[in-house]
Amino acid sequence: MIGQYLKRGLLAFSAAAALFMAAHGESKAQDKKFKIYLSLSYSGNDWQTEAANIVKALAATPPYDKLVDLREVISGTDVQAQISAYESMIADKADGVISFPVSPTALNRTIRKGCKAGVLFFMYDATVTEPCAYNVSYITSGFGENTAQALVNMLGGKGIIFENRGVPGNSVDKRHVLGAEAIFKKYPNIHIVATYYGMWSAQTSQQETAKALIAHPEVTGIWSEYGEEGVLKAVLASKRSELFPITGEDSNAFRLALIDPALKARGFTGASSGSPPATAGYAFKIMMEVLTKKRNLAIHNIEYPLPWVPADKVKVCPGDEFENGCNVFPKDKVTDSFTTEVFEPVLLPELTMKTALTGLPKPGATIQPLPAALHPAPLEPGINCGHCEPPADLYKLTKVQPAVH
Repeated sequence: MIGQYLKRGLLAFSAAAALFMAAHGESKAQDKKFKIYLSLSYSGNDWQTEAANIVKALAATPPYDKLVDLREVISGTDVQAQISAYESMIADKADGVISFPVSPTALNRTIRKGCKAGVLFFMYDATVTEPCAYNVSYITSGFGENTAQALVNMLGGKGIIFENRGVPGNSVDKRHVLGAEAIFKKYPNIHIVATYYGMWSAQTSQQETAKALIAHPEVTGIWSEYGEEGVLKAVLASKRSELFPITGEDSNAFRLALIDPALKARGFTGASSGSPPATAGYAFKIMMEVLTKKRNLAIHNIEYPLPWVPADKVKVCPGDEFENGCNVFPKDKVTDSFTTEVFEPVLLPELTMKTALTGLPKPGATIQPLPAALHPAPLEPGINCGHCEPPADLYKLTKVQPAVH
């Protein structure tokens, strides 16, 4: 009899212990933080700093502040350094890597290895062609072709122009130039006399543009990637009385210049479009919805909408957010190179100008769910896929139409 009671007691104890361990294990699972690496290929311009700050701010916004262990790595522009960084993240059993990749193809083998180990790879802005990675970018939405057509329109279909490119070998620069030159080649009276790499730096863009202006003072227009603020500074420093159109990206100083009465009187005009640091935050939120089982993501290429602000649509914001159609900040609020496209009201309501400047969360904000449907990006060989068929209307115009033929 005593043996039976003892046996029952042991069974009851074992069952209670099992329940305790299960409950404790479930609690530990709920308390688990996702190990996320933020991998920058380089740092040194306002764009990259803002993109990193956006991710940091979102990671510190409830409930992600209790779910995310965020670690930042800057590997530089050397592809081998970024490969080594990825290898270390995989070895450290990262749950996810959110990254600005330096090359669309050279990282593929390492990314594939990471995917097999269970690591989610989300690329923002720049893209890779490895199918297991997720690309979240605006580059397929037509920056190159739309800004090129806008410049052609402003020049009346004829002119002598410069191309200020970005970082060589990167998918962003490649896609922008392919789109732009698809338009320029339609106009035999548009002559590209100088092409140079401004490295997405205002300082380098200013230096390279100054050299081109000395060699070709007859220039009548400039097509520019990020660094357009430096391009404008070089033109103004050349002391010419008459200015000309420049199409560029979305630095604060460039947008303010588009509405400067004195510059307009001298012939300056243009269009502001280009790369939003907000893509980093968008990619991070999608990744977190996948990791927390709130989204089953079937597509691997997701398109962020193209910002588009022609000169006549520039409007100064009174506060720290884009409200009532405003799209640029007063000069005393941010630096000249501050990239204005740091938030998007529907996709990223958790952000403000200050979050992009500091990396700190917006007071009182909580993470808001993304729309159920995400916009798929078209497949483009060498940009976001390897062996695939591009759409027939690959370089179609979406923001501007030809004004000359």
